[in-house]
Amino acid sequence: MNRPRLFLVTPPEFDISDMAAKLEQAFAGGDVACVLIYLPGAGTKAVQEAAEKLVPVIQQGGAAALVYGDTQAAGRSGADGVHVDTSLEDIKLAVESFQPERIVGTGGTKLKHDTMEAAETGVDYIFFGKLSLDEKEKAHDKTLSGASWWTELFETPCVAMAGNSMETLAEVAKTGADFVALKDAVWQSDAEVSSVVAEANRILEAHPFPEME
Repeated sequence: MNRPRLFLVTPPEFDISDMAAKLEQAFAGGDVACVLIYLPGAGTKAVQEAAEKLVPVIQQGGAAALVYGDTQAAGRSGADGVHVDTSLEDIKLAVESFQPERIVGTGGTKLKHDTMEAAETGVDYIFFGKLSLDEKEKAHDKTLSGASWWTELFETPCVAMAGNSMETLAEVAKTGADFVALKDAVWQSDAEVSSVVAEANRILEAHPFPEME
């Protein structure tokens, strides 16, 4: 595809069966590239339990299943990869353990130098946007500026976090990010999850990447 793809992030707390059903609805709505199982406050046992149920649903939907912050749970559940943002050493260890068979992503860096250092480990993507922050209607300015800076200068794919309103998708897509992440905009919407994903894809379809010269 020559336009950004959707990168869904689960809520930080959820009922596993309910989330499985919502993910099936999401895939019915159209293209989803990745789903990040995001349970920052849970222990390995709880993360693994969730991943073991959700990873097959995600993979059957044609998306990559990623686990946040827990390489053990990611490995045991058969996930496609892991998202690690704790330290540079942890990122390096994940890259050594998971690649090339599985995906390793990172983000949450505060300085450009730190972001470049993280990319030099060989990660598969850089994530712009703080997963732990309360979402606002619009994407954070730092997310937009960071993604725009990155796509102009570097080849490592990047993910940019949108706000909790669908209106922010176009703004984020214009940064040139390879993937646009949605969290609250999907799960907290009054509309059906499938229709939210369908609308997101319509918006992203209208923002193709610029042609390479």
